[in-house]
Amino acid sequence: MDFARQQRDPTRHLIGIAFVVLIHAIVIYALVTGLARKAIEVIKKPLNATIVEEIKAPPPPPPPPKKIEIQKLPPPPEQPYVPPPDIPPPVMEAPPVIAAVTPTPPPAPPVIAPPPPPAPAKPAIRRGIKPIEKVEPIYPREAIRAGIAKGNVVARLQIDEKGLVTEVQIIESNPPHVFDREVIRALKQWRFTAEGEKFVGEVEVNFTLKDE
Repeated sequence: MDFARQQRDPTRHLIGIAFVVLIHAIVIYALVTGLARKAIEVIKKPLNATIVEEIKAPPPPPPPPKKIEIQKLPPPPEQPYVPPPDIPPPVMEAPPVIAAVTPTPPPAPPVIAPPPPPAPAKPAIRRGIKPIEKVEPIYPREAIRAGIAKGNVVARLQIDEKGLVTEVQIIESNPPHVFDREVIRALKQWRFTAEGEKFVGEVEVNFTLKDE
C-alpha cells in the first residue's frame, strides 16, 4: 500500500475524532454528576504520613571462648641404672699406746700486794679549827645598856676551796639574839687555810664585859 494513500484514508480520521469526542463526553459527565468534586475533596484531605522506624538488627552473638590447649610435657628421660660403689671392709686400728706423762707442777700464784689502808675519813663538821686571819667581834652597846655582862655563841661556818667563809649559821646563842649579828659580821671576815675542797667548821665565841 502506498504511504500517501494511507494518509488520505478517511477511516483513520473518523476513529481519531470519535475518540476525542468520547473523552470530552466523559469529562462533561463527570462535571455534571459531581465526580470531579468528590475527586477534589479526596485530594484536599490531609495525608497521614506514618514514619516507620528502621528495625535495628540484634548485635551479633559473642564469639565462643577460645579453647586453651594444655601442652603435655614429655615424660622425663629414664635415668640409667648406676650400681652402688663397693665399700671396703673397715680396718681395725691398733689401740694407741699411752706413754707415761711426767706431771708438771702448777705455777706459783702471783703475789698481790695488799691495798694501802684507806685514808681516815674527815669529819662532817670540824671543831676547834684555827683561822689564819681573824677579826674579833665587838661587844654590842645594846648588851652593855641592858646590863648583860657575858654571853657565848656557837656558830657553824661554810668554808670554800679557797678557805673563805661563805655562810655563817648560829647554832646556839646565850642570851638569845643578843650577840648574833656581831658574831656573823666578824666571822664572815675570817680566813682559813685553802684545802682545795669545801668543808664545814664550828667555832664558839665568848663575850665578857670586862674585856671591853
